[in-house]
Amino acid sequence: MSDPKTQAEGHGRWTRPPVMRSRFAIEIAAELVAMEDQPLKRARVQIRDQDHDTEWPINLLGASTMEGLLAVCKGEATVSLINPAAILTMAYRGTGPFTEPQPVRLITTFPSPDACMMAVKKDLGVRSFEELVAKKPALKLAVREQPDHCLHMVLDHLAACAGFSTADIKAWGGELRAEAGPRVKKAKNVADGANAVFEEAAYSWVDEAIETGLEILPMPEELLRKLEAIGYRRSILRAADYGKLDRDIATIDFSGWAAYCRADLPDRLVSQICAAIEARKHLIPWQGDGPLPLGRMCRDSPETPMDVPLHPAAEAYWKSLGYV
Repeated sequence: MSDPKTQAEGHGRWTRPPVMRSRFAIEIAAELVAMEDQPLKRARVQIRDQDHDTEWPINLLGASTMEGLLAVCKGEATVSLINPAAILTMAYRGTGPFTEPQPVRLITTFPSPDACMMAVKKDLGVRSFEELVAKKPALKLAVREQPDHCLHMVLDHLAACAGFSTADIKAWGGELRAEAGPRVKKAKNVADGANAVFEEAAYSWVDEAIETGLEILPMPEELLRKLEAIGYRRSILRAADYGKLDRDIATIDFSGWAAYCRADLPDRLVSQICAAIEARKHLIPWQGDGPLPLGRMCRDSPETPMDVPLHPAAEAYWKSLGYV
């Protein structure tokens, strides 16, 4: 009978049972949340001491919603992700949905160049947010189907800073229409009932929105400044980058997948988490080709917003590798 250890060695490295079990759970979770017919779209990976069944010292929460952010703030989760990175900025500053600064720190930010966009049908006769508030049209606004998606919070902030609310939309005779599917599909389905769309990933549906007969609303300077005070960054949809756009459009950013933890997470554990990211950078997917570009992910840029400080141990670790 062959030695079980020899059987498991593979390329000369023996996979210990805890590693094997963890990888098994992680890879299954990754596949399940990617399946179109699987309704569960989040994964929670927990690592515990084998002698203490009720203690979970490391809890990696794969939720890009307020659920994950609040869990980290409360110390119920060790690490999570949030998109856009601006939401983490609000937690750090104590703005937006937070009444006081939260003890959060960055580990790294995944590159994700993105922006939001409000587009309305041209026959509404609305070309600006000022006209939208003044005319009070019966706006049938297509929004993200997922109720806890951060995009809904962004819409609430945008509306409040522009002088209206989602409740006003209903009072004007309009409604919010939960729509599923790609942004382009939303734009092309406007004719089926909706007459406006609010979505992120603006870069992917600018031309399609215009072809569908939608008017993209630019955000005026005063509105942008109010949103920046909350924690958002401004962005520009440049006419030179699109075939159908006849002018530059000022809007707000939706960039960056921020990976974060509590400020008081022990340095040793943060260093270990960074080491794990470095070791697995060729296995972790991102919105680009090849392994994670960690050299870009530890520095502030339009696609990797970093308005929250790195955890000191994360900064030290990335510096040791020359990334910072």
